[in-house]
Amino acid sequence: MPHNTALVFDLDGTLIDSLPAISGSVNAMLADMGCAPLPVTKIRGFIGKGAPNLVKLSIAAAGLPDDTFDNALSTMMGHYAAAHDGNIPFDHMVDTLEGLRAAGYALGLCTNKPSSATQAVLDHLGLTDLFDVVISGDSLPQRKPHPAPLRATFEVMGRANHIYIGDSEVDAETATAAEVPFVLFTEGYRKAPISDLTHAATFDDFRALPEIIASLQ
Repeated sequence: MPHNTALVFDLDGTLIDSLPAISGSVNAMLADMGCAPLPVTKIRGFIGKGAPNLVKLSIAAAGLPDDTFDNALSTMMGHYAAAHDGNIPFDHMVDTLEGLRAAGYALGLCTNKPSSATQAVLDHLGLTDLFDVVISGDSLPQRKPHPAPLRATFEVMGRANHIYIGDSEVDAETATAAEVPFVLFTEGYRKAPISDLTHAATFDDFRALPEIIASLQ
């Protein structure tokens, strides 16, 4: 029977470890433009606010001028489109989401990743049918941490209770702005201490998530 709660998830760093795909694509782009690769740890710090922001920070770190941005973005996205094997689901994520859906929860996805890349990842990993709605970084004029994308995701699902699950400062800010409880996955791309992020609960293993969700009802 349908549950009265909608759960919305972030994608990168929450459901999948996309750092191998993203860092490889950024460094392939830089190589094409005659630059040395950036450390993976540096690229990790650029993830969270969408592909344009990622590329802007990457070309700045590599010493490239601003007028290379458009070419850099299209080049990076071309490499990313072929990097599916570098998007790795976190352990027990798929089984947990399938269980939550079977229990009647509505599941949504709200990511700053562009829609074409989002759909390609979901299709490749067989995750598309898990979600009732997907809002990507180019679905609306605003991106997270603006609350509009998250609010739009919940609105489509039409459930009374809302919970957002993510991994980063951007996700915590988004949940606060949208005035919904935030559950923090601690194994993603967060840079700040956990105590600095407003959250209702934390988890580091997806098998713990159903009990956490139940406790927030």
